Amino acid sequence: MGSKAGTAQAAAFHSPMISRTEALLMLGGASLMLSIAMGLRQSFGLFQTPVVKDLGIATADFAMAIAVQNLVWGMAGPVAGALVDKYGTRWVALGGALLWILGLTVMWQASNSLMIMLGCGILIGIAQAATTVGVAAKIAAQVVVPGRRSFAFGLVSAAGSIGTIFVAPLGQMMIASYDWRVGVLAFIGIATLMLPAVWFGSRIDSIAQSGRSSSGLPASATASSASASQSFAEVLTEARAHKGYVVMSLAYFVCGLQLAFLTTHLPSYLATCGMDPMLGAQALATIGLFNVFGSWLFGWLGDSYRKRTLLGLVYLIRAVVVTIYFITPVTPASTLIFAAVMGMLWLSVIPLVNGLVLDIFGVKYLSTLTGIAFFSHQIGSFLGAWGGGFIFDHLGSYDRAVQFTVIIGFIAGFAQLLMYDKPTERMAQAKLQPAE
Repeated sequence: MGSKAGTAQAAAFHSPMISRTEALLMLGGASLMLSIAMGLRQSFGLFQTPVVKDLGIATADFAMAIAVQNLVWGMAGPVAGALVDKYGTRWVALGGALLWILGLTVMWQASNSLMIMLGCGILIGIAQAATTVGVAAKIAAQVVVPGRRSFAFGLVSAAGSIGTIFVAPLGQMMIASYDWRVGVLAFIGIATLMLPAVWFGSRIDSIAQSGRSSSGLPASATASSASASQSFAEVLTEARAHKGYVVMSLAYFVCGLQLAFLTTHLPSYLATCGMDPMLGAQALATIGLFNVFGSWLFGWLGDSYRKRTLLGLVYLIRAVVVTIYFITPVTPASTLIFAAVMGMLWLSVIPLVNGLVLDIFGVKYLSTLTGIAFFSHQIGSFLGAWGGGFIFDHLGSYDRAVQFTVIIGFIAGFAQLLMYDKPTERMAQAKLQPAE
């Protein structure tokens, strides 16, 4: 009987302690929250040229606001993760959704670079930390059985770019038909949809408080109990001592640099090439569309193949694709093909990184440890957004920025392939304990 029950649980996708409807509702809410937050964030590059012209600020000023947004997001990530791990997802994510609305409102009213910095940079940076990958991953990890978590992370990550498919063209249409402030107003309306998404997605909090297990599986329970006595300081020491986690976090820096550089500067780069402004929005939407398939694919592969190998391949293929696109003549067709391939690789790192953290450390401090790794990602994002604008203002082209992006992409890829990915001694011992 015990063997049959274990087989049935292993074959299931969601925890046996919640219904299928509950699981779908919570995953759907988490996905919608992430989709809106990432869709808005990845579309800010559309505002760079009109904001710079209207307010009379430098390209580097707007790029600095996006850079600060990424840096603040990274700095707030571990804090938001720790709050989620300790208190649950609901109130952290609701606060983030409200900060999204406030930050966009400040940007809408902006008359100078300082207001752009406050709204688009600082407030939205904090909001991102409370409404994106760390929170969504925690919900998915609690709702889904351990053997399917990488796949679930892939599904949720895929939703992270569905928003871009709709948000980027809508934003560009509002900018072209009216002005950039109307575009920001449209973004405010979209951001309000995060509030009901968060409320339904975070229902796992109330289920856990009512006494129902968020896993229901003996192996998971054993691993969780092994983590229960760990203090916050102890888990940080454990993470710092794991060489593979350190390598993965440093490689994550490169991911952030690549993505922020492209989302911030690809529309401007296309403008320097004489392309229609709508092509930038179409490229971002194409990235979002193909990321749906890429995140799902790599999440699915992560349950069957070595995650460090898949991560290394993502970084290496990105470097090759960027090289080919920027050394060949720019056309609408080449741009959309480039966007499609990059979209397949865009957020595909998220299910793999989250899966590695789970494999190495367990679920209890998932949001905290992914938040710390993501801080490295956001330092890269800061340099990608600000550095691209700085180089363009001083050299008149993006050539040196592209070259740097490619070189460190290859370095990160090979480093990730060689990463040490064994679980900690604590996790290894927990898995050896017999299930009750």
